[in-house]
Amino acid sequence: MNQHEKLNYVEFSASDLTATKAFFSAVFGWEFVDYGPEYTAFSNQGLDGGFFKADACSETLTGGALLVFYSADIQSTLDNVRNNGGTIVRDIFDFPGGCRFHFKEPSGNEFAVWSESVAN
Repeated sequence: MNQHEKLNYVEFSASDLTATKAFFSAVFGWEFVDYGPEYTAFSNQGLDGGFFKADACSETLTGGALLVFYSADIQSTLDNVRNNGGTIVRDIFDFPGGCRFHFKEPSGNEFAVWSESVAN
């Protein structure tokens, strides 16, 4: 349900829409709806959004926003990211309240995954 003045949608650039869609489908079970050859959308993932064809990418190093997934089994999620074409840019580390890691998907956008459990 749409809520007044609440975040509703997020868009990312993607240099390789096919690889990005395959990655998010394999790792997180996302489904996509294509709107032409240069745009694809996802929904029901906590926040709806899409990817548009462009060579840029979002990285925290250059001031990009960091969207963070939750995982009940962070090591399994890290392995799944790595085994499906993601690049781990910061391995699992502890922080107050849990642990997390950062990764880039095939088009270079950076995301993170966190869990309450502390890494071993």
